[in-house]
Amino acid sequence: MALPGGALRLNQLVISRNFYKFTSCVGVRSLSDNVSSKPAPPSAPETVGDHLIYTQEHFALKESLRKIIDQEINPHVDQWEAEGTFPAHKVFKILGSAGFLGVNKPVEYGGLGLDFSYSVAVSEELGNIRCGGVPMAIGVQTDMATPALARFGSAELKEEFLLPSIMGDKVACLGVSEVGAGSDVSSILTKAVRKGDEYVINGGKMWTTNGTQADWICLLANTSDGPAHRNKSLICLPMNLPGVHIARKIEKLGMWSSDTAEVFFDDVRVPCKNVIGQEGMGFTYQMLQFQEERLWAAANVVTMMDNIIQETIQYTRQRKIFKQPVLYHQSVHFRLAELQTEVELLRSLLHRSTALYIKGNDVTKLASMAKLKAGRLAREVGDSCLQYWGGMGFTSDVLVSRFYRDSRLLSIGGGADEVMLGIICKYMDTLPKK
Repeated sequence: MALPGGALRLNQLVISRNFYKFTSCVGVRSLSDNVSSKPAPPSAPETVGDHLIYTQEHFALKESLRKIIDQEINPHVDQWEAEGTFPAHKVFKILGSAGFLGVNKPVEYGGLGLDFSYSVAVSEELGNIRCGGVPMAIGVQTDMATPALARFGSAELKEEFLLPSIMGDKVACLGVSEVGAGSDVSSILTKAVRKGDEYVINGGKMWTTNGTQADWICLLANTSDGPAHRNKSLICLPMNLPGVHIARKIEKLGMWSSDTAEVFFDDVRVPCKNVIGQEGMGFTYQMLQFQEERLWAAANVVTMMDNIIQETIQYTRQRKIFKQPVLYHQSVHFRLAELQTEVELLRSLLHRSTALYIKGNDVTKLASMAKLKAGRLAREVGDSCLQYWGGMGFTSDVLVSRFYRDSRLLSIGGGADEVMLGIICKYMDTLPKK
């Protein structure tokens, strides 16, 4: 998707400037060299000429990000997984300095000003990180905690919270889910009561990704006693305020390197000016954020599934059973062919949804379909491929076992499968009438 004349030239200059800051230090001569001198990685076999939505700039973006992943992230993933956390401020600063934390955010606040297809390209490339926790934490920063702020926030809020988040100077988290309200966002209980020019906030949030390291939280809270879909607001809340308590770091089945916190708010005072957009519009803003979050999640896992299938092919080609490679058994290579076909179908849905979204269309149904399919297919890929690794698949020594653990979250977080089905049915007009 090409941008209109002047905007394209401006964005090419901005993207080249930010790429040069990173690529010049790793020996890449120019942006054009970066695009033409090397083939696309296995996870993105398409070329510029035959891709539905990606241009030369998309592939340049992906290749530059891949260098950071290979040099600054993947060498440390095993250590971060063992420690149960990763240094978010350090990693985000590297990514922010290179322009990767705000590719579709406004230029005046440090972003690249590009459309959402570039965020999808970044998400796909982050799928080459050899765990799920780190890319998920990055996605919270770029496409879950900040879209509403970038779109509806005041200039003052953007200067205080968006700019440092894009530059990697602040870590953000999203406060929506609670102990009794996960996918059912309308049921949250956290309250922000107006007193003068401040809100006094009481309540708690659960499953808060980046929560133990975050500098600020994009908090969804009830700001009135009105109808559940019109009484909520999104509030930018610094995590160092009195009354903010990190209750615990939650131990999880997967996503080990991503810190997840339970957070409580005890008479926390925050200025009313910290509300994003209009008071009472928080539920609507959050639903809009979910569109990007769900497309981002599908994009991220597509690349991970490509890598799992490819590594399984390599392993089963070498591993022999009954005097022939495991791969040569028809049940194995047929199943891998089926899985790769399903991945390609998901990729097509993702790219179609993205193409429609950047043209201003409501893609809630398609994004929900992509999220639903991504979660279910990830489980299929993880389970089937792990089986072909045999005993090795049941160890922590191989990527497939990590993917098996990490990918299970996709059918739960950001709206469970059942919620996606409900949304799809609503658009199909098949939900029972109340």
